[in-house]
Amino acid sequence: MNGTVLTLVAPAGQLTATIIREVSAGLHRLVGASVVPVVLADDTAVDLVVHDVPANPALLTALRQEFQNLKGVDNFVQPYDDQRRKRLLVADMDATMVIGETLDDVAAHLGIGDKITPITARAMRGELDFAEALAARVALLKGMPIDVLAVVRDGIEPSPGAATLVKTMAAQGARCVLASGGFDFFTGAVATRLGFHAHYGNRLEMGPDMRASGYVLPPILGKERKQEIVLDEAKRLGITPLHAITVGDGANDLPMLQTAGVGVAYHAKPLVIAATQFHVRYTDLTALLYLQGYKRGELVSAG
Repeated sequence: MNGTVLTLVAPAGQLTATIIREVSAGLHRLVGASVVPVVLADDTAVDLVVHDVPANPALLTALRQEFQNLKGVDNFVQPYDDQRRKRLLVADMDATMVIGETLDDVAAHLGIGDKITPITARAMRGELDFAEALAARVALLKGMPIDVLAVVRDGIEPSPGAATLVKTMAAQGARCVLASGGFDFFTGAVATRLGFHAHYGNRLEMGPDMRASGYVLPPILGKERKQEIVLDEAKRLGITPLHAITVGDGANDLPMLQTAGVGVAYHAKPLVIAATQFHVRYTDLTALLYLQGYKRGELVSAG
């Protein structure tokens, strides 16, 4: 296998023959070689393969610029080689593997969402230092009983395609890790539910009365630690970060997205989109499987 591949992924049933034909023509015009379509999922995902045209950085940049504004269809350009399927997945939790921000959900339950949610939004846009923003938000939780965490945990809703992504990669021998700036009270539950092999999160300090002290136990899991997790987990497997795929949405995910062979910005903030090469804007987390060349018949259902 040697060449370049452009993968198109659309919401179920919306990848039309016309779209495939037009994109194939544009790809052919740019590379000057034959384009071979490989269907991954009928009306949903297709590989457009250009054999024997090396995916050098200049070509990848040109193709990404050409197709970056393709409406309604996520597209991914990368080398067509035997390293396409990754052996490590490291995923963010809030607004990535699960819908919404769990700390915001806690705040809403306590009736202080108007104080905490704006801080979360600014931190995820990269306008505030993550550790400082986390400390400010957790301080507002002082006195909160642990029962509130249990209520929020039980209401967590996985993002579409989350379980299929994890279970499919795990079935193919990949290690799947959840790395979140949220609380480990939630990462543990989400990891178990979705099938992750390991999870990392921040630890909320609770007093003897099982009420929040208003502090997070060090060390803080922020953007630097997320990047370290990718490197540590890759070393554990005896691979390089090029064999990893990462996914996240906020500014604190950027280092881990930029460290992996494939870093995917998932319905992400503008700052994150501008600094990454793989973007999911229109579809769900199964796009990360099609990006790796999985076919629909290989996908493991959420069960």
